[in-house]
Amino acid sequence: MSITGKTRVAMIGAGGMARGHVRNMLKQQDTTEVVVVNDPSDEMYAEMCKVFTDAKLTPPPNEKNLATLLTDYAGKIDVAFIVTPHAFHYEQAKACLEAGLDVLLEKPMVVTAAEAESLIETRDRTGKLLVIAFNGSLSHQVRTAAELIASGEVGTLQNIVAYVWEDWSEHYNGHWKQQPEISGGGFMFDTGAHMLNTVAHLAGQDFVEVAAWLDNRGKPVDILGCVMGRLEGGALVTMNSCGNAIRSCASEIRVFTTGAIIRTGIWGEFLDIQREGEKTLQPVSVPPSLGAYEQFHAVRSGKMKNPSPPEIGLRMAKLWDAIRASAAQNGAPVRLK
Repeated sequence: MSITGKTRVAMIGAGGMARGHVRNMLKQQDTTEVVVVNDPSDEMYAEMCKVFTDAKLTPPPNEKNLATLLTDYAGKIDVAFIVTPHAFHYEQAKACLEAGLDVLLEKPMVVTAAEAESLIETRDRTGKLLVIAFNGSLSHQVRTAAELIASGEVGTLQNIVAYVWEDWSEHYNGHWKQQPEISGGGFMFDTGAHMLNTVAHLAGQDFVEVAAWLDNRGKPVDILGCVMGRLEGGALVTMNSCGNAIRSCASEIRVFTTGAIIRTGIWGEFLDIQREGEKTLQPVSVPPSLGAYEQFHAVRSGKMKNPSPPEIGLRMAKLWDAIRASAAQNGAPVRLK
């Protein structure tokens, strides 16, 4: 895609994550302009305005109604960057794609596989770009590891072991992330969504069977989670999430193949490999990863292939559907195929 002039962006959402993205985008004023904000909260919009005034820029207006924004700003914006509560992603992304906008969508893509399939159909029908802001899929480390596994260079995939922990239960007490009607899940679907996505990306294949347990620990959503799964190629996967940890937030993924052990994190922040005959894990040097918006802009400009398309989001959504179905049956195995 050839782009001339600045990319004109509508920020859908003005919460803390959205403001973090905007701070990064304001470093790219030669290529990008945030034209309008969409957030129903005056408080959140006021916080967003501070980001612009701190950068000595005039804040863009806030149009609280997305449908009105898409009508009033038709021809005035090129891109929607959606950073809102999880349950809103599907309808907002669908509306923006159908309005002729390219979309960068925060994780998790959607709440169910049915929504993911519908969003892919909308992407195909409109011909617009849809990139999912999954740190793992946007990481050179994860993509490098996935390519090594898919190519067979490190042998046959056998096991994947992943875990993530955070003091999430108390840190987000009372937050929308712990309101199931808009969060779509708890710790496993929030911070843990990075784990589900990165494991699915590394596996490069669908799950065929899943058993899962989710424990709310007195909260409205899951705080602890344990998942066991089998991939279509026969490899086995375990994933654990602890949102009731001491004050911290970290993760690790280990991939075992017949020729190597691969270690990375759910955000793809590092990559180590120990090959047959080596005594220890060794760091793998890869180019530094760009931020979510920079990569989106590069894809939109035709400079790189989409590293995080909605098909990856669909694979994760199918996994999340199976996790919830199994957990609702106290860990009874659920077959996906």
